Amino acid sequence: MKASDIIEKYITFFEKRGHKRIANSPLVPQNDPTTLFTSSGMQPLVPYLLGEEHPQGTRLVNVQNSFRAVDIDEIGDNRHTTLFRMLGNWSLGDYFKKEELPWLFEFLTKELKLDPKHLSVTVFDGYEDVPQDKEAVAIWKELFKSVGLDPQERIHYYGTDKNWWSRSGPPEKMPAGEPGGPSSEVFYDFGTQHDPKFGEKCHVNCDCGRYLEIANSVFMQYRKEADGSLKPLPKPNVDFGGGLERLLLAVEHQPDVFQTSLLLPIIAAIEKNVDKHYKGNERQMRIITDHLIAAVFISNEKIKPSKTDQGYILRRLIRRAFDNINILRGIDDMNLPMKPIVETIVEQYKETDPLLEQNFEEILNTILEETNNYRSTLSQAKKFITKRYKHVGDELMGMNEISAADAFILYTTHGLSPTQIESLGYTFDRQKFAEKMEAHQNLSKKGAEHKFRGGLADHQERTIMGHTATHLLHQALRDMFGKQLHQSGSNITTERLRFDFNFDRKLTDEEILKLEEIVNQKIKENLPVHFEMIPTSEAKKMGAIGLFEDTYQDTSKIYFIGGDSKHPEKAYSIEFCGGPHVEFTEKIKSFKIIKQESLGKNMRRIYAIVG
Repeated sequence: MKASDIIEKYITFFEKRGHKRIANSPLVPQNDPTTLFTSSGMQPLVPYLLGEEHPQGTRLVNVQNSFRAVDIDEIGDNRHTTLFRMLGNWSLGDYFKKEELPWLFEFLTKELKLDPKHLSVTVFDGYEDVPQDKEAVAIWKELFKSVGLDPQERIHYYGTDKNWWSRSGPPEKMPAGEPGGPSSEVFYDFGTQHDPKFGEKCHVNCDCGRYLEIANSVFMQYRKEADGSLKPLPKPNVDFGGGLERLLLAVEHQPDVFQTSLLLPIIAAIEKNVDKHYKGNERQMRIITDHLIAAVFISNEKIKPSKTDQGYILRRLIRRAFDNINILRGIDDMNLPMKPIVETIVEQYKETDPLLEQNFEEILNTILEETNNYRSTLSQAKKFITKRYKHVGDELMGMNEISAADAFILYTTHGLSPTQIESLGYTFDRQKFAEKMEAHQNLSKKGAEHKFRGGLADHQERTIMGHTATHLLHQALRDMFGKQLHQSGSNITTERLRFDFNFDRKLTDEEILKLEEIVNQKIKENLPVHFEMIPTSEAKKMGAIGLFEDTYQDTSKIYFIGGDSKHPEKAYSIEFCGGPHVEFTEKIKSFKIIKQESLGKNMRRIYAIVG
């Protein structure tokens, strides 16, 4: 059973149970300043889980491409990947536990044919005024009994640290008004021997590798009140997520994700082109495989390597893959086998993601161009070190050591890994470097958590003003320079807005003034801003623009600035967008461009302020 077979079985299973398939949202969220990448299936659905009506109904199903940058440094073991596909089904105030858990058990044991003897589950054990999830326990007991298994051995209890979900974490961190609820997870037992370094005894949440979480049903049934208590929601939701790659591990009873039918051909391509075997070189080949897969998918979103945001992550992935290929082949090898590896990746994923094949040349050129740039960077880094340490390289005196601080500068500014720095012939205090790295990672993780928790709905008015201003700016740019110009990304905070677009040169001062004049005129006209849910085909006919139009399903959320679907000719701007926006443009007050910069070949960025 291939990964694509699991997807087809899953979608079909839930479609037969009244679910509507929704589109795979872009890997880079559209007009969302709160996160760099889509990191879960539920992320694009938060507004609907919070009560907004979904145009396709109350039963939804999909497969969502997801990326988690915080997992980059975990890559190298047998189960972590940064890029993964999440199978998801949702009930928006429709069905609940008595439907969800039996359906899940049926899908795993009947459709995927997993032996129930390998399955265990966890349930919520209770918290203050929220009782133990006895309803889920009772359902699981009957399900395990139905296949002749003792429930006592299969059901395990955990608290809010393992079996509770809200956007803010455990109940004590939830703000007033936020929903959350218990979860029930399914684990697959590979039967491998317990590693005592992870604890005296093994358990389903142990990190030794014996158990693997393959499915998680979240029951969003409580809301945090102003007095700190948790009260039941009138219409609770179900949010299910199951990682495709992990389900494939269970189906193939293969504890190493890089040895499954999905990734093994990519490993084989690496083995062939570096002339090394996987055994004994597992860590390097896992990093190469994972990072180039993620680089392919991110490049497919038209992201280019850069010093910030998604571009920085893409650059880091490509360069880290480069480093590990060189570890296997030798640092001076100029003929790195990027093309055959990328070709194999696209071949493995094209059935479920056909755009990868369609955009292959652009994806490959992005990766190869960054590889060549990295070679230049290595040369510059060496110059940086030799200039700062004139004695470096004097092997007779043994003085080729640099400080951990400078090693960290090379890491953060040039993209060099510690291994790469050492491979250039330099040594440094690894412990001090690790301390700096840990502090940097903790700060990055806190920032990522803050971004994800923030959510546009919780942002201040100035952020929403900036969001609407990007729509005005987008249209003004197209009016001035033509319809071939399009947005490639945006980021809006309370302090400023940032807008990325395709353009081949620096804007003149006169052009900047003209843009400001157009946007401010539309603000002064006090145009109404509203959205409508309309057929995607009709939206395109009336000229709606926006990122990743081809990912939308039959009905889309379209924002109009002026005009409406009946009178699109009266609209100044028509865009595919999730919102939110101001109700009238006059609320933006004013618009001023404060900076422009290049993002690389044919890409520009504008910074502006509103209010």
